[in-house]
Amino acid sequence: MTSRCAWCGSDPLYVAYHDLEWGVPLHNNTGLFELLTLEGAQAGLSWITVLRKRARYRQVFDGFDVAKIARYRAARVEKLLLDPGIIRNRAKVEGTVAGARACLEIMKEFGSFDRYLWQFTGGRTIQNQWKSLKEIPPETAESRAMSKGLRERGFKFVGPTICYAFMQAAGMVNDHTVDCFRYAETAGLDRIG
Repeated sequence: MTSRCAWCGSDPLYVAYHDLEWGVPLHNNTGLFELLTLEGAQAGLSWITVLRKRARYRQVFDGFDVAKIARYRAARVEKLLLDPGIIRNRAKVEGTVAGARACLEIMKEFGSFDRYLWQFTGGRTIQNQWKSLKEIPPETAESRAMSKGLRERGFKFVGPTICYAFMQAAGMVNDHTVDCFRYAETAGLDRIG
């Protein structure tokens, strides 16, 4: 039997996400914006809830095209709030639009959203060696710095805990537990990015 991180359980969608995506270093501006948006949408909910809605999010948010989302106006927000396929929370939807506008500014200043975000880990994956989920912190100095920087630039739903979950998912930290088969597989991937 394959050993996995305890959090992923047995739901096939969750297992596939764990096995193929979670913890793999992500260096794509659109993918990073999508992931940060979805982590923020998760606030107060479970990740599996968001994961089940991800396909619909991609449809109604124009494939997470930052330039398109930055142009959304009030009428578009109202339409999104009627869609049962996403989390219909006004602050979260409006936060996505604000985040897209902030993301465009970051890309102008830093050349890419990727470069800006990865600076918080020195451009490399932090290789942790957790034996159990109990050891994994809810936030770190790096996630607090990222949270502060993103909030100052206009992002919403980017507290230190959300930022740490984002860093885990985006492969900025390797938080697969050492007994998980993905731990070794993801350990050197940041050298490719």
